[in-house]
Amino acid sequence: MNATATVLNSQQLLIHWQGHRNLTRRVIEAFPEKDLFEFSIGGMRPFSKLTLELLAIAGPALKAIVDGSDNTFDEEAFQPTTKAEILAKWDEQTEVINEYFSQISEERFQETFNLFGQYEFPVYQNILYFVDNEIHHRGQGCVYLRALGIEPPFFWER
Repeated sequence: MNATATVLNSQQLLIHWQGHRNLTRRVIEAFPEKDLFEFSIGGMRPFSKLTLELLAIAGPALKAIVDGSDNTFDEEAFQPTTKAEILAKWDEQTEVINEYFSQISEERFQETFNLFGQYEFPVYQNILYFVDNEIHHRGQGCVYLRALGIEPPFFWER
């Protein structure tokens, strides 16, 4: 048997990822302004800092993959002081993701790409890392919200 089966196509992967981004956005929204920037547990970074990491990865990484550029990871490039700024940047980056993701051909997902000059994996593995990393940090945000007495959004409501 020489048939090739596909589990997900690129559009389904994008929809899955954007579902996670939608949920992470709702976690950001649930934070009181002060706690978004200051609250932490056990020495972990405040959720605003975790969110900045996510913003520094997704859009810039996809742009680098499409352009073939060797940009560096820069978590300090965006320095918001309000939740509204973070949410506006989140929405802006969602559009960047949509724009660049659609420019990656099905074949390119299998190609190796040295992301940020340090993560040399097939494109699909880099994208799965973006999703996994977001889920991980969103989980931290949900723990923070519960510690603050705030019910986080349900993880299955993406």
